[in-house]
Amino acid sequence: MPYTPSGFFCDRLIRERERRDGEGSLNKPIRFNSQDYSVLRQECVHRKSLFEDDTFPATVESLGYKELGHKSNKVKNIVWKRPKEICDNPQFIVGGASRTDICQGDLGDCWLLAAIACLTLNEKLLYRVVPPEQSFSESYAGIFHFQFWRYGDWVDVVIDDRIPTFNNQLVFTKSAERNEFWSALLEKAYAKLHGSYEALKGGNTTEAMEDFTGGVTEFYEMKEAPKELYKIMKKALDRGSLMGCSIDSLVPARFETRTATGLVKGHAYSVTAVEECKPSQHKESKVRLVRLRNPWGQVEWNGPWSDNSKEWSTLSKAEKEKLHHQSAEDGEFWMSFEDFKKNYTKIEICNLTPDALEDDKIHKWTVSVNEGRWVRGCSAGGCRNYPDTFWTNPQYRLRLLEEDDDPEENEVGCTFVVALMQKNRRKERKMGANLFTIGFAIYEVPKEMHGNKQHMQKDFFLYSSSKARCKSYINLREVTQRFRLSPGEYVIVPSTYEPHQEGEFILRVFSEKKNTSEEIENRIEADHPEPAPASAGEESEEDQQFRTIFQEIAGDDMEITANELKNVLNRVIIKHKDMKTEGFSLESCRSMIALMDMDGTGRLNLQEFRHLWTKIKQWQGIFKHYNADQSGFINSYEMRNAVNDAGFRLNNQLYDIITMRYANENMNIDFDSFISCLVRLEAMFRAFQAFDQEGDGTIRLSVLEWLQLTMYA
Repeated sequence: MPYTPSGFFCDRLIRERERRDGEGSLNKPIRFNSQDYSVLRQECVHRKSLFEDDTFPATVESLGYKELGHKSNKVKNIVWKRPKEICDNPQFIVGGASRTDICQGDLGDCWLLAAIACLTLNEKLLYRVVPPEQSFSESYAGIFHFQFWRYGDWVDVVIDDRIPTFNNQLVFTKSAERNEFWSALLEKAYAKLHGSYEALKGGNTTEAMEDFTGGVTEFYEMKEAPKELYKIMKKALDRGSLMGCSIDSLVPARFETRTATGLVKGHAYSVTAVEECKPSQHKESKVRLVRLRNPWGQVEWNGPWSDNSKEWSTLSKAEKEKLHHQSAEDGEFWMSFEDFKKNYTKIEICNLTPDALEDDKIHKWTVSVNEGRWVRGCSAGGCRNYPDTFWTNPQYRLRLLEEDDDPEENEVGCTFVVALMQKNRRKERKMGANLFTIGFAIYEVPKEMHGNKQHMQKDFFLYSSSKARCKSYINLREVTQRFRLSPGEYVIVPSTYEPHQEGEFILRVFSEKKNTSEEIENRIEADHPEPAPASAGEESEEDQQFRTIFQEIAGDDMEITANELKNVLNRVIIKHKDMKTEGFSLESCRSMIALMDMDGTGRLNLQEFRHLWTKIKQWQGIFKHYNADQSGFINSYEMRNAVNDAGFRLNNQLYDIITMRYANENMNIDFDSFISCLVRLEAMFRAFQAFDQEGDGTIRLSVLEWLQLTMYA
């Protein structure tokens, strides 16, 4: 979706300021839609009324946009009801939240429900998402709230308790207990977060796992699993990670197929333990075991190490107690790690970020989070297959500072996980947005460039091969991969596969030891060499021509207006046929006068005009250099280097603004726009420096000063 500088960038500045104030943490979540649960609830209690959420109303718009939209027959008989209208004695949670509280309804969001089921296995995490103090009795006001991790921030989502029903039955998620409603209300809050119930159709369990924990997910195909997979799983569970696995099915997942071994294809399982045991009657080394849980609460593996298999007789009583072995049809069972790898095709591990672990265990991940954006024509450079633009993608400097404590044999280094997540694509699905194909590459920074925070240029990527990269570019919300590299400095380049695809993302780096990652942002600064006044003898033929034209147009007062400046410049610049320019616009000339007008008259005298012409000639030379094909345009990606050659060092956000402000629909910038951009840059830098009397890079302006500055520039 397109953004405007006054919209997107103001919002971004506000978000960054909120983060500096601590907004977005678990203890101080951002209020979604600016709704404060406590204030709204208190107001309803005071008025003795039930809350009605006008930001997610009980209408078709909240149901969906296509299959659940206005034209769908499915929604005609849906009635929104509160729990007290559905049953007697409604409860928020009955007897503790468990997997039996989650029964899928008429919405294809089993991926979400599977994640909720995993969440119930960890009460500490569950009650962060589902604040437990809520009820239908004490000061009931028809209002509830839930907390989700959303692209780097925790958000608190407020809802009313009107739920879609058909024939007085819940249409979507419900509990096995007819009077229990926490899972249905959680689903509604998650639907609100994404714009509608229909937006939740189709997805991956790990997407919701991350939104419930703030974690990062790794996917492993069993046939390509790393040799240290057991160790990875063991460490993950020690750290409280959520873990799921599945067996691919050739038919759609809703046709779940039970095999002769008791396992179900096309079905999600939870991994609940990874342990080793030593059979007392065998001389061989320890046996590695995995404990799994079928969310159905029944149907279990019947092979080796299943509940009643002979293998358990080889263990001592102490070993059995350590493994909490019991024979019960409860959906939970053990199997050997080797059988696990043979039977399951995929495993997903959702590792928790440090802020999702309250205790002081040494098992914590260090995480650094970076927000970024691909902008068409500026920083949406595509993958390495597009060398002319790849280098313009956002770049992130990664410093790996310490080696792992327990490296594998002959494999020293730093273990870390890179996670690239594209934002808002599910929410924008109703507007036609699909997931981009995304990925990333990692390059080692030469030692002589350590500490240099400059954006790596095109030549670096032309002559350097990547040190590591994601396995493949793929159209998932998030692409993650684990790496092990030597301590040092690296550059991570996230990108879409194709160039010119515009969107927002976050890049996270998780490591076992300390790391730092930050966007490579050039220091924002400008060179302002004032041109030396030329003596009359040094005037070129062109300078003399300008003096003559100036005197002719300026008249007796020897000053020219914006309109007169336009005539002066265009009478000369139009003779440069290689520029293929139609000349300067009146608006450009007004900006030039604002830049050079030292006495505030709104006109230029001869000296001010000479300074301006010197700058224009310098900038004209830069334009010609990048307009090598004499098309009359500079490609917006080349604009970065042109601006740098003109003496301005900017960061990605400013290059994004320049592209949106000055490039045409083909992402090209003509001569008039090029000069207008540089004039504006110079004027704003000069104004800032005039106000920055302390020289500390910050200024304070009144609204009058702000408007005077921006309106005249």
